[in-house]
Formats: sequence, structure tokens, C-alpha cells
Amino acid sequence: MSHTTEFPREIYANRRHRLATAVREKTGGGVVILETASEKYRNRDSDFPYRHDSDFYYLTGFSEPGATLVMVVGKSSSETILFCRPKDLEREIWDGWRLGPDAAPMALGIDTAHSNITIDSKIPELLGNQNAIYTRIGGHPEQSQQLHQWLDQVRGLARSGVTTPAALFDVESIVHEMRLFKDAHEIQIMREAGKIAALGHIKAMQKSQAGLREYHLEAELLHTFRSLGAESVAYNSIVAAGANACVLHHRAGNALLKDGDLCLIDAGCELHGYASDITRTFPINGQFSSAQKAVYEIVLAAQEAAISVTQVGRDFQAPHEAALKIITQGLLDLGLLDKKVIGSLENALEAKAYQRFYMHRTSHWLGMDVHDVGQYRELDSDLTPKPWRILKEGMVLTIEPGIYIRKADDVDAKYWDIGIRIEDDALVTSGNCELMSRDVPVTVSEIEYLMKHAS
Repeated sequence: MSHTTEFPREIYANRRHRLATAVREKTGGGVVILETASEKYRNRDSDFPYRHDSDFYYLTGFSEPGATLVMVVGKSSSETILFCRPKDLEREIWDGWRLGPDAAPMALGIDTAHSNITIDSKIPELLGNQNAIYTRIGGHPEQSQQLHQWLDQVRGLARSGVTTPAALFDVESIVHEMRLFKDAHEIQIMREAGKIAALGHIKAMQKSQAGLREYHLEAELLHTFRSLGAESVAYNSIVAAGANACVLHHRAGNALLKDGDLCLIDAGCELHGYASDITRTFPINGQFSSAQKAVYEIVLAAQEAAISVTQVGRDFQAPHEAALKIITQGLLDLGLLDKKVIGSLENALEAKAYQRFYMHRTSHWLGMDVHDVGQYRELDSDLTPKPWRILKEGMVLTIEPGIYIRKADDVDAKYWDIGIRIEDDALVTSGNCELMSRDVPVTVSEIEYLMKHAS
């Protein structure tokens, strides 16, 4: 990813304007302070690949480490100030080019930029005579300590008539609500991320064969993602063969792909800071067994039921409830849940009998983070939780039901080690939701055809 924005500066300026408006409406003004992510030490002389903080990037389009965004919001105007790494030829030889404070205002569309070396002297000057601070609450201890030090400097000027901010607010509560609703350019990026991820899944299916190991398919995913322009994976890819498919967050390892087993791949890419998230389950040899097919068809039907209620005006819980009904009835029909003991579908749902085989939820928000921000329940003015959030245009969520059957004495052996999940990315629109990840086959016949005709 480049060091500066890939998109018009106006996109980020508009977001900062909306944030400033929210601050103005809440407290009449104040100072916003938001740091980007820190670099993470991996081992001697080596860091993990750097990834910016999502909130910070959402407001700036700036992806370098060592940066802090400050917005001084007044009653009728606001000023945007960036603290960033200074130009340093020696460090740039080793670590790469830096934008620097001189070039930052023009490149990013901000008002002023300073070296981050000066942050401890300049931010207290900005905090004086302000009534409120908007920052992360409960973040890293060192950042909280730094804020306290800045406020102590402001308090030291009290005899000079300088007042200290008396109120502290969580900036994330505002920014995360903004991020929950995707604009046109975000949606287009996510569509492209979905297409790239789908091609990665297709490639992994086509290469699947007994005798390979999980990491071979992971390599196909990574190669496809990067060769098509994605910056990274959106999360650690899950490639789970055989019994490993019943481990929800199994990391791709060295387990053998065996003839007759299934392989579950949960993988997505990150493109321009936005995630895709797709899961497909397929037979390693290209042909579902009758037991595998029976379970797969239940999961697919559950997903289709969930997709059908992912609509404006329905609540976030609706897809989960729709999937639960199909999965629970399917488990009863297969004999994995004992009808004589449990009774009716309604009794099984009330008792949550399905949880033995389906223990996670059907959806989560998707955006800059794979498990993206935004409340799943709205809050009343007294902070009392309301019922589940109503779906609206511009929200993006995953639809990912599953069934996971481990070896057990009371389970028919033909179902042992069958772990199946099917996941797609759904954009809420004015009509039926748009699936942004369906370029990868999903039905039994489509998957078998693709694998049979793999080159």
C-alpha cells in the first residue's frame, strides 16, 4: 500500500467534517486525538509487517506508523493537524520513504503537519481553553499516560488563566457508527476484494488433491491474493482438512489432505484497507460422499434462508434465526439430534440443542476490519440496550452458518469429522442483499464440476 491516499482527498476530508459536526453537536467543540497503530516487534531486528489503525486510516488515508491525528473543533470551524515521522535520509535508506510534515498538508488535504518529535510540546498548547477531549478510552496504557502528562502541562498554566478540558469522550463511538455505513467507493473496493478472494478459493479448489498438505492450499490463496493486487490477507487463513474442519479457528498447518475427507477454507484478502471474508468447504478428491452431501445441503439451505431475510427493515438477528431453524431441523432429520428426547423443532430451538453442532453466530459486520466495528444493538439515551439493530442500506455483514460433527459414541460414524461452513459477504441494499463473494462456486454440483475440470 502506498504511503498516501489511493483515493481523492475529499473522501477523507468529508469524514473529518462529519466527525467535527458530531463533536460540535455533542459539546460545542473540543479536541480530537487519534493515534495510528504502533509497529510490532517480531524478533531480533525484525518487526511484523506494519498495518495501520483502521479508524486513523478512515479519517486520513495515511498508512505510515508513528502518526497522530489532532482536530481542534470550534463552534463554526475546525483545524486538522497531523503529527508524523520527520524526513530522515538515513532511516529512509533502511526502512523506506517517508512523506514528512512538509508534504503532508498537500498530499492529505489537512491544514497543518508537524514532526512527531514535537508532539509533547505542541499538543498541550492545543488543549488549553478547550472544553472536551475526544480520544480512545481504555486503550494502551502508554497512550493514557501520555494524555495525562499533556493535561498536567495544561493544568500548570492555570495561574495564567488557561483552563483545562473537563470532559473526556470516546471518539470510537462516533467513528465506528460512521464506519458501519459504507459509501460508494468503500463498496466498490469491497466488491473487488470479494472477487480477488473468490479467485483464491477457486485456485485452492482446483489444486486440491490427496497427498498435499494444508499449507499448499494456503500458498495458492496467498499467491492469488498478492498477484491480483491485494496488500495482504484480511486475517490468518483457515485451511482445515478432515477433523481440523471442526476446529473453528484452525490455522493452516502441515496436516495431510486425505482422499475422502473434506477441506474447509475460510480466507479473505485485504484491498486498500478493506476486508473480504469467504468460506467454502469441498471434498479433497472432488466428490462429496452421500453423508457429506447431506450435511452440506443443510448448511447451504440455512445460508440461503439467512440471505433471504438480510434486508432493509429486518434486524441483525433475523439471518441467525432463519439459519438456526434450517440447521436444527436438518440435525433432527439426520438423527444427530434425537427426536424422541428433544421432541419438536420448537423444543430443540428453545433448548439450544443445536449448539453441540453449531456453536457460533451466523453474521458479523465486515469492512476495514474482518470483524468490523459498529454496535449490534443501538442504545437509548440512558444507554439502555435496544433490541437487535435494524438493517439499513450500506451495512455489510457476513452470512456464515455451519455444522461441525466430532467423533462421539452417540454419533453415526459416517458423519464423524464432517465440518462444513459456507460464508459470503452481503451488502444491504434497498431490495435483496447483494452477495459480493459469489464468484466462487457454492452448490454441490458447481463445486464438483469445477474440481473435475481443473486444469
